[in-house]
Amino acid sequence: MNTQPVADFIRHHYRHFNAAALIDAAEGYKKLLKAGGKMMVTLAGAMSTAELGLSLAEMIRRDQVQIITCTGANLEEDIFNLVAHDHYVRVPQYRQLSPAEEQALLKRHLNRVTDTCIPEGEAIRRIEQAILAEWTAADGKGERYFPHEFFYRLIRSGVLQSHYQIEPKDSWMVAACEKNLPIIVPGWEDSTLGNIFAAHCLKGDVKNVHTVRTGIEYMMLLADWYRRNSAGRGVGFFQIGGGIAGDFPICVVPMLEQDMEQDTPLWAYFCQISDSTTSYGSYSGAVPNEKITWGKLGADTPRYIIESDATIVAPLIFACVLAD
Repeated sequence: MNTQPVADFIRHHYRHFNAAALIDAAEGYKKLLKAGGKMMVTLAGAMSTAELGLSLAEMIRRDQVQIITCTGANLEEDIFNLVAHDHYVRVPQYRQLSPAEEQALLKRHLNRVTDTCIPEGEAIRRIEQAILAEWTAADGKGERYFPHEFFYRLIRSGVLQSHYQIEPKDSWMVAACEKNLPIIVPGWEDSTLGNIFAAHCLKGDVKNVHTVRTGIEYMMLLADWYRRNSAGRGVGFFQIGGGIAGDFPICVVPMLEQDMEQDTPLWAYFCQISDSTTSYGSYSGAVPNEKITWGKLGADTPRYIIESDATIVAPLIFACVLAD
């Protein structure tokens, strides 16, 4: 993937306001990695359904990302897209849909995410059948795995390969699996497969609800990873959107410093792409400086905020990072 022409165009034209912040954030990202630092990328919103894997997968393959935090929806929706892409339905006029038209989409088992509908049968139910086999096998053996580990097992088993409808190189989950990248998934229960797992526990198909490991265990995993990787040039924090995907992992630093009472380096870089404007009491709308008061960032931490659509901004930043 040659991103140099894109990077050259951006450097020439993007000179002020959010455009300049984009360039500054990209250059700060590259500077940290070139100095030997590491980078966490966090995914909120519907980045996987927006097919961010087209650029994020290459970032992972090129070792520009060392750890990911994402919502349960982003974890599963990249795999939904992998096996059902040709069955997705785009609705470009979604703003004009009437309630009756929305109901008609439901009757077709099409679940809308802005302008894109996820097909229930080809995506959700296909993955449910495959991952249920992993859940019940682990349950029967008394084994427990994190949500992302179940997906890694599913990918490595090869049972989905005959259903692939995009190039595997465009799936960020496949790239992460190949690298055995650590993935943190806080609040996984708040996802389609999280709901499905609960249903199978209620039905008795899965006997032990703890077969899928929990968010507290994810924080403990992240704490261990951060302690081992934050020395030297440190770990940067590249946040796409807001919510739990950003708030959960960034708190590992004050947790280690204040609650564990261990000397812990602050995050070494911070960038957030968000269309949530600055507001009162909102985490997603908080400016980066607020994080200084919580012991997450320092007064001298390079920090950037780009108030724009992440589906536009993130691929451009990735293009700049991958260039040169």
